[in-house]
Formats: sequence, C-alpha cells, structure tokens
Amino acid sequence: MASASATIRPAVRGEAPSAAIEAPSAIEVAALRSDRFRIEREDDWRRLEAILDRIESGRLRKLSDDDVLALPALYRTAASSLAVARETSLDAATIAYLESLVQRAWFQVYGPRVGFVRWLRGFLGGGLSQAVRDIWLEICIALAVMVAGTVVGWLLVARDTEWFYTLVPSQFTDSRQPGASREVLRESLAVTEYEGGMSAFAAQLFTNNTGVCILAFALGFAFGVPTLLLLIYNMAVLGAMLWLYNSQGLLPEFAAWLAVHGTTEFFAILLAGAAGLHVGRKMAFPGRRTILNATAEGGRRGAMVLVGCSIMLIFAALLEAFPRQMATAETRALLGGFMLIFWLTYFFAFGRGRPKEETA
Repeated sequence: MASASATIRPAVRGEAPSAAIEAPSAIEVAALRSDRFRIEREDDWRRLEAILDRIESGRLRKLSDDDVLALPALYRTAASSLAVARETSLDAATIAYLESLVQRAWFQVYGPRVGFVRWLRGFLGGGLSQAVRDIWLEICIALAVMVAGTVVGWLLVARDTEWFYTLVPSQFTDSRQPGASREVLRESLAVTEYEGGMSAFAAQLFTNNTGVCILAFALGFAFGVPTLLLLIYNMAVLGAMLWLYNSQGLLPEFAAWLAVHGTTEFFAILLAGAAGLHVGRKMAFPGRRTILNATAEGGRRGAMVLVGCSIMLIFAALLEAFPRQMATAETRALLGGFMLIFWLTYFFAFGRGRPKEETA
C-alpha cells in the first residue's frame, strides 16, 4: 500500500497545479477529520456545558424553559458524539472532553436527586414502614405459611422422631436431640459468662440470616412458590426444636431463650418472604400494566423492605450474641417482647398519614 504522504508525481508544464500538491499525511487527515467533527457539533456541546454549569452552581432560576426541555436531547446528542468519537479514534482531547460532559449530564438527567443522608432520613422516617404496610396481604400469607410450617414440623417429629434428624441441620443436633435428658437440654439454655468471640459469632449469624432473607426474597421471582417452600422448611425446623424442649418440660425456657432475638429475626424473615411473594404476585397478576412494569414496581418496593430486613438482622445478631447468652430467662423474655412491640409499632403505626410521595 502506498504511503499517504508520498508525492503523487512531479508537476509538469501544462498540468493543473493541484496535481503537484503532496497528499496530506495520515496524522493530518485524522486532525482534519477531528476538527470537522468538533466544529459541526460544538455548538450543542457548548450549550449543554453552559446548562450544566448553571445547574451545578445552583443557578437554576437562570435556566430558561427551553434549556430545561433541551437538556435530555443535548445529553443524548453528546452521548452519540462520544460513541462516534471512540469508534473513529478521534483525538484523545475530544474524547476526554466528551466523556466528562456526558458523565456530568447523566447525573443531572438520570442521577439521584437526594443525598444519602436525606435518603436515609426519609427511609427510616416513614418510607420503610409505608413499604411494609403496602405488602400487608403478602405478610398475612407468609405469616400463615410460617405458622403452618411450625405446626407441621412439630407434628412430624411427634409422630416419628426420625423426622427430627431429617428436618434439623446437623450443627443444631450436638446434644439437642430426641432422647437427651432434661439436664442436658437445660444446660444448652444456660447463661454463660464467656464473652470472647461473640463479636465474630454475631457477624456469622448476621451473614447466615441475611442469606436466608435474600434467598426468600429472590425466590419470589418464580411466582413466589419457592419462597413459600423455603418458609415452610425453615419453620418446620423451629417446630421440631419446640417439640424437643417441650418433651422435657422446657418449652417456656426455650421460648424465652429464642424470643430475645427471634422476635426480630423471624420478623425479618417474614418480611423478606412477604417481599418475595409481593414480586411473584405482581408477575402473576400485573393488572392493567405490563408484566415488566408491574414486576419492576413490586421489585422496588420489595427491595426497600429487604434493606429494612438487613437492619433488623443486625439487631437480631447483636441480641443473639450478647443478651441471649448472658441474660436470665426473664430478661430474655422481656427483651423479646419489647422488640416485638417496637417493630409492630414502627411498621404499622409509625408514619401513618404521610403523603405517599414522601415515603415511596
């Protein structure tokens, strides 16, 4: 291939002067193409930059209606120019300028309108409780399923103790299994003075329980059926453990031992399962909306509930690692009852009457 900078041929008498001009080099051609590209679009870029400068400096009143209406179109024009610039390998300065311009415009067109602190204040100040109240139907269904799972676990083990080993994970069957004496079971509920390693224990519990909540929510996308099965299984484990301690007359002590963190932990699992069911119901019964839009709406509401569940599980892990291990049965029961009343009040009484636009 001949070089672009090579002379075409020497000029001879009688020929047009242009034939004797050297062809521009490849660098010169690229520079000319870049300059022409920039000149053709620079007015739109400068206008977009001026609009962004005014927005970012807080001078919104100086924006005209035309500028506000033009902002999305100018953003798309700049994004298209950036794509072309990258594809045709225009000069690095033009690409860097467009990347910065498009990034700034994206935040103004699609970026969040509130900071994290303001979002968190709205979330805890009524947004979370409103989202929970919005899925009350799924909460009722999940609660009924969890109660049924507990009863099923109890009845299965009462009928045949081999079900205990089928339902309960092996890490819970060290000394707590059918046939264990009352003293052995009571010892597993005893107060301990040992505090070492409880921080790591709390972190482990938080990780495990968060995984259960995320799974209960994520399985809702299969129309909620796997979520229901997961709730039944987890509560069948509880039913089996309740039967075990009841068989030795220790049901009140075990309930107190469980309540100190269980009223928060099982509440979080209930809400996560309900959020998953909410997404599944939106998919199955989208109403007049498209399935995609209905699912997206349910997903946003469910995700908000799931964030609240994560906060609840932090409390549950701390309660499980410290007060449960060091408090007496009476204190455990009081703490568990207090946490249950707190969550019920927060979710179903707090923030009522707030406009939905502020809490969504």
